[in-house]
Amino acid sequence: MAVLGVRRMKLGSQGLEVSAQGLGCMGLSGPYGPPKPETDAISLIHHAIDSGVTFFDTSDIYGPHTNELLLAKALKDGVMEKVELATKFGFIFAEGKIEIKGDPAYVRAACAASLKRLDVSCIDLYYQHRIDTRVPIEITMGELKKLVEEGKIKYIGLSEASASTIRRAHAVHPITAVQLEWSLWTRDVEEEIIPTCRELGIGIVAYSPLGRGFFASGPKLVDNLDKNDFRKNLPRFQQENLDHNMILYEKVCAISEKKGCIPAQLALAWVHHQGDDVCPIPGTNKIQNFNQNIGALSVKLTPEEMSELESFAQPESVKGERTMATVPTFKNSDTPPLSSWNAA
Repeated sequence: MAVLGVRRMKLGSQGLEVSAQGLGCMGLSGPYGPPKPETDAISLIHHAIDSGVTFFDTSDIYGPHTNELLLAKALKDGVMEKVELATKFGFIFAEGKIEIKGDPAYVRAACAASLKRLDVSCIDLYYQHRIDTRVPIEITMGELKKLVEEGKIKYIGLSEASASTIRRAHAVHPITAVQLEWSLWTRDVEEEIIPTCRELGIGIVAYSPLGRGFFASGPKLVDNLDKNDFRKNLPRFQQENLDHNMILYEKVCAISEKKGCIPAQLALAWVHHQGDDVCPIPGTNKIQNFNQNIGALSVKLTPEEMSELESFAQPESVKGERTMATVPTFKNSDTPPLSSWNAA
Protein backbone atom coordinates (compact mmCIF):
# COMPACT_ATOMS: atom_id res chain seq x y z
CA MET A 1 0.00 0.00 0.00
CA ALA A 2 1.53 3.31 -1.12
CA VAL A 3 1.83 5.96 1.56
CA LEU A 4 -0.42 8.95 0.98
CA GLY A 5 1.62 11.92 -0.14
CA VAL A 6 4.07 10.13 -2.46
CA ARG A 7 2.67 11.77 -5.53
CA ARG A 8 3.72 11.09 -9.09
CA MET A 9 5.36 13.77 -11.19
CA LYS A 10 6.44 14.43 -14.74
CA LEU A 11 10.22 14.61 -14.89
CA GLY A 12 11.10 16.84 -17.80
CA SER A 13 8.92 17.28 -20.86
CA GLN A 14 9.70 14.08 -22.76
CA GLY A 15 7.19 11.80 -21.02
CA LEU A 16 9.04 10.29 -18.05
CA GLU A 17 6.91 9.94 -14.94
CA VAL A 18 8.45 9.13 -11.55
CA SER A 19 7.65 9.22 -7.85
CA ALA A 20 8.08 12.75 -6.51
CA GLN A 21 10.87 11.51 -4.26
CA GLY A 22 13.44 8.97 -5.33
CA LEU A 23 15.97 6.80 -3.56
CA GLY A 24 19.67 7.40 -4.07
CA CYS A 25 21.23 3.93 -3.88
CA MET A 26 24.94 4.82 -3.69
CA GLY A 27 25.11 4.34 0.07
CA LEU A 28 24.01 0.72 -0.22
CA SER A 29 27.38 -0.13 -1.80
CA GLY A 30 29.68 2.48 -0.24
CA PRO A 31 31.46 4.90 -0.18
CA TYR A 32 29.66 5.90 3.02
CA GLY A 33 31.39 3.15 4.98
CA PRO A 34 31.04 -0.61 4.36
CA PRO A 35 28.36 -1.89 1.97
CA LYS A 36 24.96 -2.78 3.40
CA PRO A 37 24.35 -6.56 3.69
CA GLU A 38 22.61 -7.64 0.51
CA THR A 39 19.46 -8.98 2.18
CA ASP A 40 19.02 -5.72 4.15
CA ALA A 41 19.56 -3.62 1.05
CA ILE A 42 17.01 -5.60 -0.93
CA SER A 43 14.52 -5.28 1.94
CA LEU A 44 14.98 -1.50 1.88
CA ILE A 45 14.40 -1.35 -1.88
CA HIS A 46 11.23 -3.44 -1.59
CA HIS A 47 10.03 -1.28 1.31
CA ALA A 48 10.58 1.82 -0.81
CA ILE A 49 8.43 0.41 -3.61
CA ASP A 50 5.69 -0.57 -1.15
CA SER A 51 5.83 2.99 0.21
CA GLY A 52 5.29 4.53 -3.23
CA VAL A 53 8.89 5.44 -4.05
CA THR A 54 9.65 3.92 -7.45
CA PHE A 55 12.48 6.11 -8.79
CA PHE A 56 15.86 4.50 -8.11
CA ASP A 57 19.22 6.13 -8.80
CA THR A 58 22.40 4.12 -9.33
CA SER A 59 25.63 4.30 -11.35
CA ASP A 60 28.20 1.93 -12.80
CA ILE A 61 30.83 3.52 -10.52
CA TYR A 62 28.96 2.65 -7.31
CA GLY A 63 30.81 -0.34 -5.93
CA PRO A 64 32.07 -0.17 -8.66
CA HIS A 65 29.44 -2.21 -10.52
CA THR A 66 28.02 -3.92 -7.42
CA ASN A 67 25.20 -1.38 -6.96
CA GLU A 68 23.75 -2.13 -10.38
CA LEU A 69 24.02 -5.88 -9.67
CA LEU A 70 22.24 -5.36 -6.35
CA LEU A 71 19.36 -3.52 -8.00
CA ALA A 72 19.06 -6.27 -10.60
CA LYS A 73 18.59 -8.82 -7.80
CA ALA A 74 16.13 -6.63 -5.92
CA LEU A 75 14.03 -5.83 -8.97
CA LYS A 76 13.76 -9.23 -10.63
CA ASP A 77 10.59 -11.33 -11.13
CA GLY A 78 8.32 -8.58 -12.39
CA VAL A 79 9.37 -5.90 -9.92
CA MET A 80 11.41 -4.00 -12.54
CA GLU A 81 8.19 -3.10 -14.37
CA LYS A 82 7.02 -1.17 -11.30
CA VAL A 83 9.98 1.20 -11.14
CA GLU A 84 11.86 3.90 -13.00
CA LEU A 85 15.55 3.11 -13.04
CA ALA A 86 18.29 5.68 -13.60
CA THR A 87 21.95 4.81 -13.97
CA LYS A 88 25.04 6.69 -15.11
CA PHE A 89 28.32 6.41 -16.98
CA GLY A 90 31.48 8.48 -17.17
CA PHE A 91 33.75 7.48 -14.30
CA ILE A 92 36.55 4.96 -14.74
CA PHE A 93 39.52 3.98 -12.61
CA ALA A 94 42.73 4.14 -14.63
CA GLU A 95 46.18 3.51 -13.12
CA GLY A 96 44.94 4.27 -9.63
CA LYS A 97 43.29 7.52 -10.68
CA ILE A 98 39.74 8.49 -11.53
CA GLU A 99 39.22 9.49 -15.14
CA ILE A 100 36.14 10.97 -16.81
CA LYS A 101 35.26 9.65 -20.26
CA GLY A 102 32.63 10.69 -22.77
CA ASP A 103 33.90 9.51 -26.16
CA PRO A 104 31.43 7.53 -28.33
CA ALA A 105 33.13 4.14 -28.01
CA TYR A 106 33.19 4.41 -24.24
CA VAL A 107 29.56 5.60 -24.04
CA ARG A 108 28.40 2.58 -26.04
CA ALA A 109 30.54 0.10 -24.09
CA ALA A 110 29.42 1.52 -20.73
CA CYS A 111 25.75 1.30 -21.71
CA ALA A 112 26.12 -2.31 -22.84
CA ALA A 113 27.80 -3.21 -19.55
CA SER A 114 25.09 -1.52 -17.46
CA LEU A 115 22.32 -3.23 -19.43
CA LYS A 116 23.95 -6.57 -18.71
CA ARG A 117 24.47 -5.92 -14.99
CA LEU A 118 20.95 -4.56 -14.53
CA ASP A 119 19.56 -7.45 -16.58
CA VAL A 120 17.31 -5.17 -18.64
CA SER A 121 16.93 -4.49 -22.34
CA CYS A 122 16.42 -0.74 -21.88
CA ILE A 123 17.48 1.82 -19.26
CA ASP A 124 14.79 4.34 -18.29
CA LEU A 125 17.10 7.31 -17.67
CA TYR A 126 20.79 7.27 -18.60
CA TYR A 127 22.96 10.10 -17.28
CA GLN A 128 26.40 11.26 -18.18
CA HIS A 129 27.63 11.15 -14.57
CA ARG A 130 30.30 13.80 -15.02
CA ILE A 131 31.26 15.84 -18.06
CA ASP A 132 34.37 14.88 -20.03
CA THR A 133 35.96 18.29 -20.52
CA ARG A 134 38.05 16.95 -23.41
CA VAL A 135 35.13 15.81 -25.59
CA PRO A 136 32.59 18.25 -27.09
CA ILE A 137 29.20 17.52 -25.56
CA GLU A 138 27.74 17.20 -29.08
CA ILE A 139 29.92 14.12 -29.66
CA THR A 140 28.81 12.42 -26.45
CA MET A 141 25.18 13.31 -27.07
CA GLY A 142 25.35 12.02 -30.62
CA GLU A 143 26.13 8.53 -29.32
CA LEU A 144 23.47 8.76 -26.63
CA LYS A 145 20.95 9.75 -29.29
CA LYS A 146 21.86 6.61 -31.24
CA LEU A 147 21.27 4.51 -28.12
CA VAL A 148 17.79 6.04 -27.77
CA GLU A 149 17.05 5.26 -31.42
CA GLU A 150 18.22 1.69 -30.88
CA GLY A 151 15.87 1.26 -27.91
CA LYS A 152 18.66 0.76 -25.36
CA ILE A 153 17.80 3.86 -23.34
CA LYS A 154 14.54 5.81 -23.08
CA TYR A 155 15.65 9.18 -21.76
CA ILE A 156 18.95 11.09 -21.49
CA GLY A 157 20.26 12.98 -18.48
CA LEU A 158 23.31 15.03 -17.52
CA SER A 159 24.91 15.53 -14.11
CA GLU A 160 27.01 18.48 -12.97
CA ALA A 161 26.93 20.15 -16.38
CA SER A 162 27.22 23.91 -16.87
CA ALA A 163 24.33 25.89 -18.32
CA SER A 164 26.09 26.24 -21.67
CA THR A 165 26.81 22.49 -21.80
CA ILE A 166 23.14 21.77 -21.06
CA ARG A 167 22.04 24.05 -23.90
CA ARG A 168 24.44 22.49 -26.39
CA ALA A 169 23.44 18.96 -25.37
CA HIS A 170 19.73 19.75 -25.55
CA ALA A 171 20.18 21.01 -29.11
CA VAL A 172 21.39 17.54 -30.17
CA HIS A 173 18.69 15.55 -28.36
CA PRO A 174 16.21 16.62 -25.67
CA ILE A 175 17.58 16.27 -22.15
CA THR A 176 15.00 14.84 -19.75
CA ALA A 177 16.74 15.54 -16.45
CA VAL A 178 19.76 17.28 -14.99
CA GLN A 179 21.07 15.87 -11.73
CA LEU A 180 22.80 18.35 -9.45
CA GLU A 181 23.62 18.94 -5.82
CA TRP A 182 20.96 21.16 -4.26
CA SER A 183 20.27 21.71 -0.59
CA LEU A 184 20.13 24.43 2.03
CA TRP A 185 23.91 24.58 2.03
CA THR A 186 24.48 24.17 -1.73
CA ARG A 187 22.53 26.78 -3.68
CA ASP A 188 24.92 27.96 -6.41
CA VAL A 189 22.83 26.13 -9.03
CA GLU A 190 19.97 28.59 -8.51
CA GLU A 191 21.80 31.39 -10.31
CA GLU A 192 22.10 29.97 -13.81
CA ILE A 193 21.58 26.21 -14.07
CA ILE A 194 18.07 25.94 -12.60
CA PRO A 195 16.71 28.77 -14.79
CA THR A 196 18.29 27.13 -17.86
CA CYS A 197 16.64 23.79 -17.08
CA ARG A 198 13.27 25.46 -16.64
CA GLU A 199 13.60 27.44 -19.85
CA LEU A 200 14.27 24.21 -21.76
CA GLY A 201 11.67 22.05 -19.96
CA ILE A 202 14.28 19.84 -18.28
CA GLY A 203 13.50 18.08 -15.00
CA ILE A 204 15.71 18.68 -11.96
CA VAL A 205 16.96 15.80 -9.81
CA ALA A 206 18.51 16.99 -6.55
CA TYR A 207 21.14 14.74 -5.05
CA SER A 208 22.48 15.16 -1.50
CA PRO A 209 19.41 17.22 -0.52
CA LEU A 210 20.35 16.58 3.13
CA GLY A 211 23.86 17.95 2.70
CA ARG A 212 25.41 14.45 2.64
CA GLY A 213 23.75 13.75 5.98
CA PHE A 214 24.62 17.05 7.67
CA PHE A 215 20.99 18.11 8.08
CA ALA A 216 20.09 14.69 9.46
CA SER A 217 22.73 14.56 12.18
CA GLY A 218 24.47 17.92 12.36
CA PRO A 219 28.15 18.24 13.31
CA LYS A 220 28.06 14.98 15.31
CA LEU A 221 27.76 13.19 11.97
CA VAL A 222 31.52 13.37 11.52
CA ASP A 223 32.17 11.64 14.86
CA ASN A 224 30.14 8.63 13.74
CA LEU A 225 31.53 8.20 10.23
CA ASP A 226 33.27 4.96 9.31
CA LYS A 227 37.03 5.29 8.85
CA ASN A 228 36.61 4.67 5.10
CA ASP A 229 33.75 7.13 4.62
CA PHE A 230 34.84 9.60 1.94
CA ARG A 231 32.96 12.43 3.63
CA LYS A 232 35.81 12.61 6.13
CA ASN A 233 37.84 14.28 3.36
CA LEU A 234 35.24 16.82 2.24
CA PRO A 235 36.16 20.43 3.10
CA ARG A 236 32.81 21.19 4.75
CA PHE A 237 33.33 18.39 7.24
CA GLN A 238 36.75 19.57 8.41
CA GLN A 239 36.63 20.80 11.99
CA GLU A 240 37.58 24.40 11.23
CA ASN A 241 34.66 24.63 8.80
CA LEU A 242 32.28 22.43 10.76
CA ASP A 243 32.31 24.79 13.75
CA HIS A 244 31.06 27.57 11.49
CA ASN A 245 28.56 25.39 9.63
CA MET A 246 27.01 24.29 12.93
CA ILE A 247 25.34 27.71 13.13
CA LEU A 248 23.29 26.91 10.03
CA TYR A 249 22.28 23.54 11.44
CA GLU A 250 21.16 25.09 14.73
CA LYS A 251 18.92 27.56 12.90
CA VAL A 252 17.35 24.74 10.90
CA CYS A 253 16.78 22.87 14.16
CA ALA A 254 15.00 25.86 15.68
CA ILE A 255 12.55 26.12 12.80
CA SER A 256 11.96 22.37 12.61
CA GLU A 257 11.10 22.33 16.31
CA LYS A 258 8.43 24.96 15.70
CA LYS A 259 7.10 22.94 12.76
CA GLY A 260 6.97 19.71 14.74
CA CYS A 261 9.32 17.85 12.40
CA ILE A 262 12.96 16.81 12.47
CA PRO A 263 15.69 18.94 10.81
CA ALA A 264 16.18 16.44 7.99
CA GLN A 265 12.50 16.62 7.07
CA LEU A 266 12.58 20.41 7.06
CA ALA A 267 15.67 20.52 4.83
CA LEU A 268 14.14 17.99 2.45
CA ALA A 269 10.79 19.79 2.42
CA TRP A 270 12.62 22.97 1.40
CA VAL A 271 13.88 21.17 -1.72
CA HIS A 272 10.40 19.84 -2.50
CA HIS A 273 9.02 23.36 -2.26
CA GLN A 274 11.37 24.58 -5.00
CA GLY A 275 8.87 23.45 -7.63
CA ASP A 276 6.92 20.60 -9.18
CA ASP A 277 9.80 19.97 -11.58
CA VAL A 278 12.20 19.02 -8.77
CA CYS A 279 12.69 15.45 -7.56
CA PRO A 280 15.09 14.97 -4.63
CA ILE A 281 16.77 11.59 -4.26
CA PRO A 282 17.94 11.32 -0.64
CA GLY A 283 19.98 8.21 0.01
CA THR A 284 19.96 5.99 3.06
CA ASN A 285 20.61 2.39 3.98
CA LYS A 286 18.18 2.29 6.91
CA ILE A 287 14.41 1.81 6.69
CA GLN A 288 13.91 4.12 9.68
CA ASN A 289 15.71 6.97 7.90
CA PHE A 290 13.80 6.23 4.71
CA ASN A 291 10.49 6.55 6.55
CA GLN A 292 11.61 9.86 8.04
CA ASN A 293 12.55 11.12 4.58
CA ILE A 294 9.14 10.17 3.23
CA GLY A 295 7.66 12.23 6.05
CA ALA A 296 9.14 15.35 4.45
CA LEU A 297 6.45 15.14 1.77
CA SER A 298 3.88 16.06 4.43
CA VAL A 299 5.77 19.09 5.73
CA LYS A 300 4.20 22.22 4.27
CA LEU A 301 6.16 25.45 4.30
CA THR A 302 4.65 28.91 3.96
CA PRO A 303 6.31 31.57 1.79
CA GLU A 304 7.37 33.28 5.01
CA GLU A 305 9.01 30.10 6.31
CA MET A 306 10.78 29.59 2.99
CA SER A 307 12.08 33.14 3.14
CA GLU A 308 13.26 32.68 6.70
CA LEU A 309 15.18 29.52 5.80
CA GLU A 310 16.75 31.16 2.77
CA SER A 311 17.69 34.28 4.71
CA PHE A 312 20.30 32.36 6.67
CA ALA A 313 21.06 29.61 4.12
CA GLN A 314 23.33 31.88 2.09
CA PRO A 315 26.80 31.24 0.61
CA GLU A 316 28.46 33.09 3.46
CA SER A 317 26.65 30.79 5.92
CA VAL A 318 28.70 27.83 4.74
CA LYS A 319 32.44 27.32 4.93
CA GLY A 320 34.26 24.84 2.74
CA GLU A 321 33.82 23.67 -0.84
CA ARG A 322 31.25 20.95 -1.52
CA THR A 323 33.82 18.85 -3.40
CA MET A 324 37.47 18.16 -2.78
CA ALA A 325 39.87 20.66 -4.32
CA THR A 326 41.49 17.87 -6.33
CA VAL A 327 38.36 17.38 -8.45
CA PRO A 328 37.31 20.84 -9.66
CA THR A 329 35.99 19.48 -12.99
CA PHE A 330 33.41 17.41 -11.14
CA LYS A 331 30.93 20.28 -11.01
CA ASN A 332 29.18 22.54 -13.52
CA SER A 333 31.56 21.58 -16.31
CA ASP A 334 32.01 22.88 -19.84
CA THR A 335 33.34 21.06 -22.89
CA PRO A 336 35.42 22.29 -25.84
CA PRO A 337 33.65 23.48 -29.01
CA LEU A 338 32.60 20.93 -31.59
CA SER A 339 35.03 22.44 -34.09
CA SER A 340 37.96 21.35 -31.92
CA TRP A 341 36.91 17.71 -32.23
CA ASN A 342 36.43 17.92 -35.98
CA ALA A 343 39.89 19.41 -36.35
CA ALA A 344 41.56 16.77 -34.19
